[in-house]
Order: sequence, then C-alpha cells, then structure tokens
Amino acid sequence: MTTEELGLLRRTVLLTDEDEKYLRMAGEALEGQTDDVLDVWYGFVGDHPHLLHYFADARTGEPDAEYLARVRARFAQWVLDTCRRPYDQAWLDYQEEIALRHTSRKNETDGARNAPPVVPLRYLIAFIYPITATIRPFLEKSGRSAADVARMHDAWFKAVTLQIGLWSRPYARDGHF
Repeated sequence: MTTEELGLLRRTVLLTDEDEKYLRMAGEALEGQTDDVLDVWYGFVGDHPHLLHYFADARTGEPDAEYLARVRARFAQWVLDTCRRPYDQAWLDYQEEIALRHTSRKNETDGARNAPPVVPLRYLIAFIYPITATIRPFLEKSGRSAADVARMHDAWFKAVTLQIGLWSRPYARDGHF
C-alpha cells in the first residue's frame, strides 16, 4: 500500500490531523498504564477460550505462556505507537508486518511452533469494539476534560479501525484489497 492509498483510507475513517493531536494526548494518558490496559485485554482473551485458542499449543490446548509474554510486549508498544508514531511509509510497512503476524508469519516471530497458524479475520474485526470500549477508562484517568476524553476516544477508535483495515490485506484475494 502506498502513502497515497493510506491517505484515502484515513479519509474514509475520518481520521484527521486534529485526531492525531488527540492521539498524542491519548499516548500521554496511556503512558505508564499499558500493563493495566493489557491486563484488561488479556483477561478478555483469557475469558474466551475461542480467542485464547490462538495463543495455545494446538496439541495440548494449554496456553503458551512464553508466546503470550512475547506478544504482550509488542502489544504494549503497539498501544503507544498507535498514539505517537507518524502514519508514514515506515509505519505503513510495520502495519503490513503486523498483518502478516496474524497470518503467514503468525508463529515465526515468537517461535510458537504449535499454535494455530492463522487468526481468523473475523476476530480481528470483532476485536475493534473491545479494544476501543475498554480504553476509555484509562483515558479518563488522564484528568483531562470530558470533551478531551471523548475526542481521544474517537481518535483511538478511528486509528484502531484504520489499522484493522490495513491488517486485513493478507486475507483478501488478489485485486480485492
């Protein structure tokens, strides 16, 4: 994907320069809270065996603790990158890498040899809501006004939707993305 195509996708999800200002503000709010955010998200995954399955040894069905820990470190960085990194070609290239880590390279990066090889696209799409809904209480802890929290939350929602859209590329047939 080119930065020009990214620009069109950004316009489609209504992600503006002002939203980027609120994303940076969200990054400030989330700094130091990423472990708590991930506790909520990992708790959600852990409470749903059909999701935890993608982080488990397919032979035993047991969660792979090492795999979960390695993914968690990157997930924490993703939270901050979503808020802070410029949405340029380098960022776009990394979004492609993340997409491949859900598909053709899912287990390579972390050496999770026995985990299922692909996270179905339906779960990436469905995860937009819990990832968005559960971030709001952490944004509220910033002490910012209700209006600023609402704008940070909206910007987060747009950024997550944009990224899931990008991460869907490996699932699409040639010419359909």
